[in-house]
Amino acid sequence: MANEKIYLYPIWIRIWHWLNALLFITLMITGISMQYSNPENPFLVSFELSVQLHNICGILLSINYLIFFLGNLITSNGKHYRMQSKGLFTRLYNQSIFYLFGMFKKQDSPYPISTENKFNPLQRFIYSTAMYVGFPIIIVSGLALFFPEIIIRQIFGLSGILVTALFHVIIGFILSLFLFIHLYVCTIGSSIISNFKSMITGWH
Repeated sequence: MANEKIYLYPIWIRIWHWLNALLFITLMITGISMQYSNPENPFLVSFELSVQLHNICGILLSINYLIFFLGNLITSNGKHYRMQSKGLFTRLYNQSIFYLFGMFKKQDSPYPISTENKFNPLQRFIYSTAMYVGFPIIIVSGLALFFPEIIIRQIFGLSGILVTALFHVIIGFILSLFLFIHLYVCTIGSSIISNFKSMITGWH
């Protein structure tokens, strides 16, 4: 099974994935630039350009996410994000132990990749949480900041805009951590670049 080629990533998934990565990285860079710079003292990217790029990429990311969401509804790709609660913690524990110890001992993965299970249990849990919790929150909070007139004026005695902005930044930071962890996990394959090649060719 380890040497068998499996077609896991149809063309629409690959296009969505690379576009999502490009947009998110741009949002991350421009978001950091806006956080730590001002019009007189640019950081990474000028403040004015950061705002413009952040808004444009935010709208494009929202459209791209809608494609992902609808694609998972009408294609079989959605099954890879569904989790069964029964035995979930056992599966998460087994996969965590493999990542921490087993793979360094050249042990076989407890949950090998197949056409029915594109993700191992830990990947499924993290990817599902990121895509169905994290991304909707950051998109909705971003759209609210783009149209601040729709934000509640005060939340628990604090400015609604301030609370929304803090929420947006915190979720963005968490998703940025997810991105770096995702990149690291992608290097765990038959070779460092094999999983990256899979997202180009579609074949695992």
